[in-house]
Amino acid sequence: MKKLIPQKLKNYYHLLQAVAANIIYGFPSHKVKIIGVTGTNGKTTTTQMIGRILEEAGHCVAVASTINFKIGKKEWVNKTKFTTLSSFAVQKFIKSAVEAKCEYAVLETSSHALDQFRVWGARYDTAVMTNVTREHLDYHKDMEQYRIAKLKLFEHIKTAVVNFDMENAGDYLDCSALRKYAFSTKAEAKIENEDDDARKIKLIKATDVQLEINHSRFKVDAVQFDLKMPGLFNVENALAAISVGESIGMSLEKMSQALAKMTGVPGRMEHIQNERGINIIVDYAVTPDSLEKLYTLISQIKHGPKRTMELNEAVVSNKVIAVFGSCGDRDRGKRPLMGAIVDKGADYIILTNEDPYSEDPERIINEVAAGIIEKKEGQNFWRIMDRRAAIAKALQLAAAGDVIVATGKGAEETMMVGDKMIPWNDKKVILEELAKSHLEVD
Repeated sequence: MKKLIPQKLKNYYHLLQAVAANIIYGFPSHKVKIIGVTGTNGKTTTTQMIGRILEEAGHCVAVASTINFKIGKKEWVNKTKFTTLSSFAVQKFIKSAVEAKCEYAVLETSSHALDQFRVWGARYDTAVMTNVTREHLDYHKDMEQYRIAKLKLFEHIKTAVVNFDMENAGDYLDCSALRKYAFSTKAEAKIENEDDDARKIKLIKATDVQLEINHSRFKVDAVQFDLKMPGLFNVENALAAISVGESIGMSLEKMSQALAKMTGVPGRMEHIQNERGINIIVDYAVTPDSLEKLYTLISQIKHGPKRTMELNEAVVSNKVIAVFGSCGDRDRGKRPLMGAIVDKGADYIILTNEDPYSEDPERIINEVAAGIIEKKEGQNFWRIMDRRAAIAKALQLAAAGDVIVATGKGAEETMMVGDKMIPWNDKKVILEELAKSHLEVD
């Protein structure tokens, strides 16, 4: 029945809820500075980085993200599987932040929430755009509608922060914000500001970028930044956070100190330590773009001159084993694209269950498999529905120096099968399987 109701009509219902929520909680966003982070990839990490930078400056901060909630020193896991909660939950969270005397609230904000008015009434001071790549086309229908939904975050804001390297960056910089920041990792990036432009765009650019499997380094205006997180995508996330810090007058040196203290973000390029010398990575990566970036990084390090995985001092010269699937009831068109990307990036592939929701899990896996043409099933490619068995198979295949990449779940604590929410966490399962003395996989 729900699927028969037009989304536009549903959105009016969501708007009425949002209005009621704001009235009930007293429009709390008027009493705290709201920083919204949107984009296809990198939202969670960027949100965490912004929170850490603000805390380093001595501010009381609230954070709401896909993986966690935080108000001051109180922190708890987000077990809902939603990036942005209902309007009532959002307004309640903001009010709690106000009551805790937080000066800033950093909200990871999804395109669904923007389109459905779930954050209506939340007065955003700053809007951050990480990137826009293919995702959620089951909902938005096409990329243009997806971009338009994201644009809603950039209405009536004071500060705009945009990834200058992304496609159509100008759509988001062309807003009425008083302060505009563009960030880039490209040496040739340049902003052409008019002399009489009252809203000039400031470019925050990374130089001297160095990437390794578990860390990255770069400079901004000669100030060195060291991240305990790998990948150019994390440099971009850091630049977004640095731009926010710059907008409130923080020094680059102070921000460098803050980011250097971060040991990583759960479920985002997270390394699982083990005694077998296997390089095990857990990452969320649920889009073609995020998978492309992930496997590009692994390839660069694998084929680089005498590169090592510093975590266990094993040379990355052996096989890359992928464990992944695709979410049900979502954009079906991306599935073969994801399969093709991993086909090129991994030596061995194990397709498995992720979050099938109401869809047939076998159909999901078969649609991903349609993009896998370079592997032979039974030799270097398997379909194993049970995700635990798939992880066990990967561990059985792996030797010291090999790389296992488990994507799609990240730090999530549950898996949706039909209408049931089943307890699940990739890291926990991997550690449990590692602890077994014998791995038996059919």
